Amino acid sequence: MTKPTTIAEYINSAPKEARKHLREMHAILKKAAPRATEAMQWGSPVFEEKRILFAFAAFKSHINLMPTPSAMKPFKKELAKYKVGKGSIQFPYDTRLPKALIRRIAVFRVKELRDKDVRWM
Repeated sequence: MTKPTTIAEYINSAPKEARKHLREMHAILKKAAPRATEAMQWGSPVFEEKRILFAFAAFKSHINLMPTPSAMKPFKKELAKYKVGKGSIQFPYDTRLPKALIRRIAVFRVKELRDKDVRWM
């Protein structure tokens, strides 16, 4: 079996229970970063604008969003009900994705990257 080379291939090759969450996550992130390039890095889908903005990936019982630790910090209180790592958030398949929260985190990350990179424009 070959490794997926696009986000669409990644989603289509994921386990059935993951696909809906992956499609929803992809749509949210794409809307938050419409100018970003989509790619595969380390076997996970990523969005890039000169640097990686965020990544996401399917696991056995959850989908991970990896927006970086700095993008998670302002949302610490809202993320308290989710399992989090240093720079990742787990969303179980048996619950609905918190779309508004994911969108706010993604928009924050895009703004953070652009504000820090004065060469952006």
